[in-house]
Amino acid sequence: MLVEEKTSLAEEIESLVKAHGNNRSALLPILHKIQKKHRYISDYAQQEIARHLKIHPVEVHSVISFYAFLNSKPKGRNIVRICRTISCKMKGKVAIEKAIERELGIKIGETTKDNKFTVEYANCLGLCDVAPAMSINDQVYTSLTPEKAIHLLTQVK
Repeated sequence: MLVEEKTSLAEEIESLVKAHGNNRSALLPILHKIQKKHRYISDYAQQEIARHLKIHPVEVHSVISFYAFLNSKPKGRNIVRICRTISCKMKGKVAIEKAIERELGIKIGETTKDNKFTVEYANCLGLCDVAPAMSINDQVYTSLTPEKAIHLLTQVK
């Protein structure tokens, strides 16, 4: 990370701390704003947030690793999450996974070379009654077929 980037990020975090406060309850809103703007929360950002909130950097990292919507490593511009529950598996999740992997040329857990897509599992999207399900960014899709999943990906491309 360049010095200019670090300075800019430090100023951004300082501004977020001023807006949300410097107590522990500000951690999640600050992380969410950094994630939204940068698509991940760098080690440097974690250190700066911890310093401002007067908590250990391990605490910041543990919150990031707990929530699926927070990332400590860069991901694609579009995050595809495939529900991995037994309900989804029984209703055809495996065929959908294979179709998505074929379409994007990557495996689950990887990011496309152009950084357009990252595909990963979600432990549960809470939609077992309309399984199989997946999300693309903040939009959830249900009752999927391999064809429908590919169609949704091409709309995002």
